[in-house]
Amino acid sequence: MTRRYRLGRAAVAALFACVAAPATAGDIVLGLPLDCTLGESCYIQQFVDADPGPGAQDFRCGPLSYEGHKGTDFAVTSLAAMRAGVSVLAAAPGRVKALRDGMADQLMTEANRDQSTGRECGNGVVIDHGDGWETQYCHMKSGSIAVREGQEVAKGDVLGQVGLSGYTQFPHVHLSVRHDGAVVDPFAPDGGICGAAPAHDLWQKTPPYQPGGLIAAGFATRVPSYEAVKAGTAAEDALDTQAPALVLYGYAFGGRQGDVIEITINGPNGQVITHSEGLKKTQAQLFTAAGKRQPPGGWPKGDYVGIVRLLRGGQEIDRERVQMAIR
Repeated sequence: MTRRYRLGRAAVAALFACVAAPATAGDIVLGLPLDCTLGESCYIQQFVDADPGPGAQDFRCGPLSYEGHKGTDFAVTSLAAMRAGVSVLAAAPGRVKALRDGMADQLMTEANRDQSTGRECGNGVVIDHGDGWETQYCHMKSGSIAVREGQEVAKGDVLGQVGLSGYTQFPHVHLSVRHDGAVVDPFAPDGGICGAAPAHDLWQKTPPYQPGGLIAAGFATRVPSYEAVKAGTAAEDALDTQAPALVLYGYAFGGRQGDVIEITINGPNGQVITHSEGLKKTQAQLFTAAGKRQPPGGWPKGDYVGIVRLLRGGQEIDRERVQMAIR
């Protein structure tokens, strides 16, 4: 049985926490739009594009956005998690203004892109909160919409489930916030400020700004395919002494050029392998792996611990620890 441990997120949260004041009078006040734990079962992949010209940047002037992005993407860790079911929640009380359901859950490719033209949001819900405020929830799972037009909802009510419909290549809910029709970044309603937290935001409890991190890690007997890593099926629960190789992989988001991913495996007889790899370019998502072939006589029985660390400028941004026994 493989055991996973989250380490390092508390320190990162302390360093990069958004310490903005609560919403001001007249502003909408938002809760999280997913039934998940940030930094464990979900994470924020992208923010509203705060760059008014060509190019893109998030509200802290990092690369967690893309040109013209109009919302915040709350992602789950794998396709397997999506299929198991993760509820999308109303971020604030209001009335269901519009919805769409029935679009297929599929990774967008050039071959199927035209199927979603004009319906890029996929399956989704729009809620009118009054005073010009509305929220929109995109890419929900086909057949999961649990509300109807005109229905009054309370904050935290289930709207449906996270899916893969519309223009998307990873399972998430895209939350758009608008006031009088204009897009508002809930993290920085007055605009982004490089190197500093905004004066206020729209969150009831402000999610910490995570400038990149590890989504998952796991042991395998070979370097897995990226498709298996994203699907959540790459990790093997158990290995025996005759496994052809022992490989540890790490799946990350928000990687920047110059970052280093460090992979270490320790076994019952000491260190099995340590490997460091520098990123040659900024990437929204990535994975890397390292391992060792079976030694003569097979693998010693006992506990094996794998640690994957994401380093930036020599500082640890995140780490994930997994443990597995070979019997």
